Amino acid sequence: MKNLSLNYKPVILFVIGLLIGIILTAVVYEMAVDREPERGWTEDFGIGSRTFASNGSNDFFILEPGYQLVLSGTENGEDLDLQVTVLNDTKIVDGVATRVVEEREWENGQLIEVSRNFFAFCTETKSVFYFGEEVDDYKDGEIVDHGGAWESGKNGAKAGLMMPGLVILGSAYYQEVAPGVAMDRAVNIKTDVTQTTPSGTFTNCLKVEESTPLEEGVKEYKIYAPGVGLVKDGDALLVSYGYV
Repeated sequence: MKNLSLNYKPVILFVIGLLIGIILTAVVYEMAVDREPERGWTEDFGIGSRTFASNGSNDFFILEPGYQLVLSGTENGEDLDLQVTVLNDTKIVDGVATRVVEEREWENGQLIEVSRNFFAFCTETKSVFYFGEEVDDYKDGEIVDHGGAWESGKNGAKAGLMMPGLVILGSAYYQEVAPGVAMDRAVNIKTDVTQTTPSGTFTNCLKVEESTPLEEGVKEYKIYAPGVGLVKDGDALLVSYGYV
């Protein structure tokens, strides 16, 4: 009589191998679904070879003295007001004459942050670059911290891209490059958004997804209108804009 166990051994091994392969495929698939796709984040923009001006504008960012945006909304159940003003002030940062843009933020009517942001306009590409910021954090009317402050050329920091002159869908770039301090980055995800705000309805808007490797999994969304700039920041909407 033939030894049946020997005849069936190759079949059993084949079935076991097939089952292992199916299980491994399922595990790899689940990992791929759960994990965000890898992106090639641009963080070097050849700053040294560019020509900069301290004012200028592209489709979605106005860097002209006196221009102001005011947004209001809620965040985590708190009333939020944001005022962004392009000042007459300039500052030399990393050898570049930058324009100072002041942001004031209130929560439930109380001032919580004032930042002076340093931007420069690339004359060749109409892109706006971000060279750093000074930050004052407030509590009960007093300055208590300077969280997130950085400057290009100091402590390994370098300028990031705030708004490209030519928007390409899917492009991924760092807005801030200050290791361990500020590493905001953006992806252009839509250019055909219609956004209604208390200040009007805007079409052909740019939607940007922002994140940072310093806070994995956290994402924020901003919408910019052509010829206007920021019209939606999270749940805050534009309530007024223009020159002051």
